[in-house]
Amino acid sequence: MQLVRTITELQALLADARKAQQAIGLVPTMGALHKGHASLISRSIADNALTVVSIFVNPTQFNDARDLATYPRDLDADCRLIASLGGRVAVFAPAVEEIYPEPDTRTFSYPPTDCVMEGARRPGHFNGVCQVVSRLFSIVSPTRAYFGEKDFQQIAVIRAMMADQGFTFELVPCPIVREASGLALSSRNALLSEAERAVAVHISRVLGESVARQATSSVEEVSAWVVETLNAIEGLEVEYYAIVDGKTLRALTAWGESDDPVGCITVYCGHRPVRLIDNVHYTPCR
Repeated sequence: MQLVRTITELQALLADARKAQQAIGLVPTMGALHKGHASLISRSIADNALTVVSIFVNPTQFNDARDLATYPRDLDADCRLIASLGGRVAVFAPAVEEIYPEPDTRTFSYPPTDCVMEGARRPGHFNGVCQVVSRLFSIVSPTRAYFGEKDFQQIAVIRAMMADQGFTFELVPCPIVREASGLALSSRNALLSEAERAVAVHISRVLGESVARQATSSVEEVSAWVVETLNAIEGLEVEYYAIVDGKTLRALTAWGESDDPVGCITVYCGHRPVRLIDNVHYTPCR
């Protein structure tokens, strides 16, 4: 593992790999790495001769200054985790000025993917995601880029951005990694107390149970049941639950409207509170 801080250092490493015609994998992260990130990095190590793991808390995708300030950061711990995975890995941990030497004024718009769910509730979030991801794509020019399916909407937005911006390499979505309890791994889980973690596990439990209701209940009924069931649990408050087409993210009114129905949720947990996301795939009806 090699830690690099500047684009110049990184591109020197990449030039050597390209000269040898080696495949390059990119795993963009904001740090506070956990086993979910480790699964993405391990997949990239298996697929490519060189893996670049970027660790950069991107300010342009936060619409809440407090959320940016409290986002967990621990570069030393991140590097230890990455080193334990083996393989040839470059950790790219730049300063904000390295990624944005000037303010990034670019705008990206890919309705409906970036307008619903997170897009509707976090104005500017996906524009910031597209700014930093497109910047990383341009810097690294990878063979493949790896993203976790926990951020389901983000993958849809990035796919749209790639088509718009002419990026032709492979985007590799990787399955959600969960704790034994079912709680989806997230950097934000570090902000939960033990008692709050015990409450948060109900999110995945209720989503899983909702799949069994699909056979006898409408989209509207399943959605209402998920929201009402979670809101009845002390310490949880659903911000939204949307059952959408997995490709377009258009809201469904009937199961037969999609061959990939996906339920996407955001829930506030605990006293702080901590904002948690998760999703579940329903049975295709076509």
